[in-house]
Amino acid sequence: MTEELPTAPIEVVRRLYQAFAERELDVIPQLVSPDVVITQDPALPWGGRYEGHDGMGEFTLKLLGAIDSAVTVHELFEAGDRVVQYGRTAGTVRATGEPFDIAECHVWRVEDGRAVEAQYFIDSAVMLRALGQA
Repeated sequence: MTEELPTAPIEVVRRLYQAFAERELDVIPQLVSPDVVITQDPALPWGGRYEGHDGMGEFTLKLLGAIDSAVTVHELFEAGDRVVQYGRTAGTVRATGEPFDIAECHVWRVEDGRAVEAQYFIDSAVMLRALGQA
């Protein structure tokens, strides 16, 4: 049986976090537009601007190549046409085993039941120190 995916913006984002946490790699592309735009501070090794499913894949590979982390969602709410998530990202730097636990915020835009934009914010200075790049 095929899962019926949510269409309400906040539920789409909630389901995305669940899919990421449970590594449901077949669900994620169904919830993300083929034209998605992902941005994060370009000072980070995985930062920059990525477009489409291929860009999302490139971003994810760079991120997972550098750190092993999990997001703890503290709050998820709608703000106009955006869905905002804030919480913490904690884990270790793959190259050194250095631990980190950093405040983060993600801002999503969802249209027609699919994420079309994701802006990721973390305390870049703290992350760069953990990476040994500050």
